Amino acid sequence: MRRYLLAVVLSGVPSTVHALVTGDDVLRATRAAGSLVGGGVREGVVVHLAVSAFWMFVLTRLRVRGAVAGAVAGLLIAALDLEVVGRHNAQIRALPRVPQWLDHVAFGVLVGQRS
Repeated sequence: MRRYLLAVVLSGVPSTVHALVTGDDVLRATRAAGSLVGGGVREGVVVHLAVSAFWMFVLTRLRVRGAVAGAVAGLLIAALDLEVVGRHNAQIRALPRVPQWLDHVAFGVLVGQRS
């Protein structure tokens, strides 16, 4: 549970820092996630928690361990989340790509670390 909470909270650091540095809206990605279910920020938080729980379950079942394995898993998750599912959603497509990919890599690395 501790790894999950850390991964959920800290994995958004790259895109949040990018938003702060560039003057972008720090809740833009959250709204984009919420748009998947026809909502806004509140729904985006729920979507983010649900998707993170799903990927945490998958990575745990696959026994992904260590930073490198976690980073690779994060890249694969990003490809699926952002480029396969996300390409059908205008708000997700409009997000800056690199910070979003880095969020996913951070998630994988954090999940891959032993608690």
